[in-house]
Amino acid sequence: MGQISIYLDDDSESKIAAAAKACQLTTSEWLAEFIRQELSKQWSKEVYELAGVWPDFPIKSQGRQADDTDNV
Repeated sequence: MGQISIYLDDDSESKIAAAAKACQLTTSEWLAEFIRQELSKQWSKEVYELAGVWPDFPIKSQGRQADDTDNV
């Protein structure tokens, strides 16, 4: 398991400490879980490679017809 050192402003440090305490975790445990969650939100390389694969895919600015279920 690796270790890292970071520098935080006082306000951020206080907020992290409070969040960790509320979850009954150490600051280190809370930060590790936060980082894991944030990293899991990233799209995989394969998803990024799909960008532009369908050159004829209509987009809203090209006159795509929206319907009641369209949230774009």
